[in-house]
Amino acid sequence: MPGLQFGLDALAWIVALPVAAAARFDFFVKNVNRTGLLALVAVAVVVQGLAGLMFGLYRRRFHYASFDELRPLVGSIVTTAAVLFGITQFGNGSWLPRSAPLIGACVALVVAAAIRYAVRFVEERHMRPDESSKPVIVWGAGEAGRQVIRSMLRTSSSSMLPVAMIDDDPRMSRFSVSGVQVEGGSADLQSVATAHQATTVLIAIPSVSSDVLRPMVDHAKACGLEVLLLPPVDAISGLVSVNDARPATVEDLLGRHQTEIDLNKISDLLRGRRVLVTGAGGSIGSELSRQIAAFEPASLVLLDRDESGLHNTQLAVTGRALLDDGSLELVDLRDRSRVFEAFERHRPEVVFHAAALKHLTLLELNPSEAWKTNVVGSRHVLDAAEAVGAERFVNVSTDKAADPISVLGSTKRLAERMTSSTAARCGLPYVSVRFGNVLGSRGSFLGVFREQIENGGPLTVTHPDVRRYFMTIAEAVRLTLHAAAIGNPGEVLVLDMGQSVRIEDVALQLCADAGRTVPIEYTGLRPGEKLDEVLLGQTERDRRPNHPLISQVRVPPLSFDEIVDFCRMDDRLVITPKVLRAAGAFGVGADRASSVTITDDADA
Repeated sequence: MPGLQFGLDALAWIVALPVAAAARFDFFVKNVNRTGLLALVAVAVVVQGLAGLMFGLYRRRFHYASFDELRPLVGSIVTTAAVLFGITQFGNGSWLPRSAPLIGACVALVVAAAIRYAVRFVEERHMRPDESSKPVIVWGAGEAGRQVIRSMLRTSSSSMLPVAMIDDDPRMSRFSVSGVQVEGGSADLQSVATAHQATTVLIAIPSVSSDVLRPMVDHAKACGLEVLLLPPVDAISGLVSVNDARPATVEDLLGRHQTEIDLNKISDLLRGRRVLVTGAGGSIGSELSRQIAAFEPASLVLLDRDESGLHNTQLAVTGRALLDDGSLELVDLRDRSRVFEAFERHRPEVVFHAAALKHLTLLELNPSEAWKTNVVGSRHVLDAAEAVGAERFVNVSTDKAADPISVLGSTKRLAERMTSSTAARCGLPYVSVRFGNVLGSRGSFLGVFREQIENGGPLTVTHPDVRRYFMTIAEAVRLTLHAAAIGNPGEVLVLDMGQSVRIEDVALQLCADAGRTVPIEYTGLRPGEKLDEVLLGQTERDRRPNHPLISQVRVPPLSFDEIVDFCRMDDRLVITPKVLRAAGAFGVGADRASSVTITDDADA
């Protein structure tokens, strides 16, 4: 409604100049030159219209009383005042005193702004949820809390109405957002809820770690409140709304290890570059592909041996899944010639190697399969990347590679060392990334627990004191992208994941969330399992030169040929859990007991 806006601004000048002229003569209006006043009012209306067009005030649609609208409004009024002041100067004050346009500009700005704020007030009152909406306390008066309060108050269909905020930062005391005020800290939650008859608390701190979130949720539940929270804010958009609020889940209480990442570095690394992801059909690979696509690479190649996984990832990345373009590569990493063929065709500049076999117990029973994929397959990918001149390579590893005692951990440790060996040979940033259990990944124990609870139990836990580190898929991928940007040749990057969590506590939390009592059965630690995982090996030094939450550890190089020599006995390649554990432990002190013999025609 540009015409209406101009009419209101013209009205502001029609009011402002007579008020300014009267004020100049101490409201003896008989002393005002009425002809000069009318002439200046006419000039003011015309100039305001032209200046408003020039500054875009009447050509663009602004939200009423926003900062975006205030800038052109001030510009147009100042321009109009300058023209009027020039006229009074030229007329030597005969039209009106020279101070009248300056006083009038101040009055016009106040009137125009007041009109806009009145319109905005009416608009927001109209959008405000009605009193039947659920009263909600917002915990956190930071930017996310302010955004979600404004979102609730501007969504008439919202089922939630913010009635108060709490924040433990004393600087936020009495802070107010759209009339919603900070009324205390976490210790005051119960009294604030009682005063407002609130039944729900919304934790609006998206970056809070799980270590801090768990006691917050426990405190809110102890106060008899339903708990909602905001998920981690998207690193690219940084925006939140009331629609993002959802109940707290056990994944939130275990994961949420937020790390600040340098988007500019990642953008420089990926934008306009050729990128290839192995294991793109898996949990990590698919999320990795989705986040990489947001940085607009020149091409993104999805490689996996699982055709259904590739189908799902292409759908998530592009919104279509016709499987008919050259960005998909159906390749088994064990097939050296097919790996090289795919790399030669696409010649990637950046490679993310997420393909692996990962189920610890199954690999203890099938060590040869772990060897073929996690070691031989990784060797093929590393060699192919080096052959086509890939500038960066990121190998996705696991915390089980730190002082490994399992087939899984040992083969992933060997992959880390082969990556370091390739980096030493080519002098390029070929690195590994190591993190703990990934929540929501395929085969995650949370899914097993939920199904067991649904079936009435029992919940199977290996040991009452077994503890693990956890992180979300999104956070694992954020670390992987960050590693690609900051890692040095031959390093493994390890995220500080806070405190490990007792698996039994997770089981009890899931039972409580489900409102059911399910017995727990302790099955005992299986071969290759640790009571407590570690993130760094005993010989690894914790260095954090680039980020306070990311350790960068040097990995001693070990070539594939050296590994094969270690695992060979009497001209046979011996692959057993004992041999792999010995090889993973820096290749010394092995008791080469042979139970499985493998001959791989590409490598033996």
